[in-house]
Amino acid sequence: MNIGFIGTGNMGKILIEAFVESLAVPPSRLTITNRTIEKALEIKNSLPDINVVTTNEEVVKVSDIIFICVKPLEIHPLLHQITSTLTSNKCIVSITSPISVEQLESVVNCQVARIIPSITNRALSGVSLFTFGSSCSSKVRDYLEFLFEQLSTPVHIKNEITRVASDIVSCGPAFFSYLLQKFVNAATTETQISEEQATLLASEMIIGMGKLLEKEIFTLPTLQEKVCVKGGVTGEGIKAMEENIGELFEELYRSTHRKYAEDICEVNKQFNETPSR
Repeated sequence: MNIGFIGTGNMGKILIEAFVESLAVPPSRLTITNRTIEKALEIKNSLPDINVVTTNEEVVKVSDIIFICVKPLEIHPLLHQITSTLTSNKCIVSITSPISVEQLESVVNCQVARIIPSITNRALSGVSLFTFGSSCSSKVRDYLEFLFEQLSTPVHIKNEITRVASDIVSCGPAFFSYLLQKFVNAATTETQISEEQATLLASEMIIGMGKLLEKEIFTLPTLQEKVCVKGGVTGEGIKAMEENIGELFEELYRSTHRKYAEDICEVNKQFNETPSR
């Protein structure tokens, strides 16, 4: 199948590069565009066989599957712009969480899916979150799963857990890179270690920890249990965390869900729906 991308910002570019690097899609079968066309041309500089066009309609005409990689409030007007070019054998894939497949189906007469990726997909790793519309054929479903299996572990989710699943999978790398940076900063403040060396040690530690989990050598609870010897140094560190962390993560989820509710309210206005209470 031919794959199109409308929007080549951070996540659009990540998916394009991951598809090519994983050999899931040859560059010659990719057609891309961006509101600032220079961003699409930058990708072509590194992938000369990729096709760059100047309009969204051109992407739709030559593509079987069209990834919509724009901001949530830009999707509704975009769908109306391209709807006359869409046909029942084509599939629109949105990568944004506040818009449901049902909302997409209310505007376009084609197949739809929502696939929320993660920056970790660029390393051909991590999870992608799948929700298919009722219009999506088994052929397209199978192909989309095949595509994302080359760069992630596809996980199917229901609408009610979209935000928390996205928090863990898509926002998680930013959250934990922030915590890791704080971990490094504290080491350099409280001791004589250099930032460069602390960063190297922390980065290699997190990579090694990931491999332990990936190979199922340990689980999260058993990792803590194996390292935390009773009465030892690690135990004192865990005690300090327990005393100071408070409701950090609970408030994190409350904050993301508050913003998500605001986004849904704005999206629903566009789709002429009444926000759910």
